[in-house]
Amino acid sequence: MKNLNFSSVKKLEIILSGEHQAFATDLLDNAGVTGYTIINNLSGKGRHGFHEGHLMFNEEDVLIMIIAAVPEELVTPILEGLEPFYSEHSGVVFVSDIQVTRLVKFSS
Repeated sequence: MKNLNFSSVKKLEIILSGEHQAFATDLLDNAGVTGYTIINNLSGKGRHGFHEGHLMFNEEDVLIMIIAAVPEELVTPILEGLEPFYSEHSGVVFVSDIQVTRLVKFSS
C-alpha cells in the first residue's frame, strides 16, 4: 500500500449498561459522530467486582461498549454530555489517540 495518508483522531470507548444504549447513541448522533461500533455482552472486572457478559433476560441486562473515532473537537462536548450520566450510573469512557487512513469516513 503506497502513499497512505494518516490522520489523527480520537477513539472513544464508551462502556455502559445496554439499557442506556439509546442515550449514548443519541448523544453521539447529536454531536455529529458519523458512525460507531457497538459490542454487546462484555465481561470484566471493575470497582463493583466481576461482571460476566452473558445474556440474562435481554440485551438491556448486559454491558456494552460503543466505539467511535471522532475529530478532537468533538471529544469535549461528548464527554460533557456523558458526565451527568456517569454521576448516576456505572460505566467508563476511554479516550485514546489513533490514526486513520480514510479521514472522510470519520467526519461529516
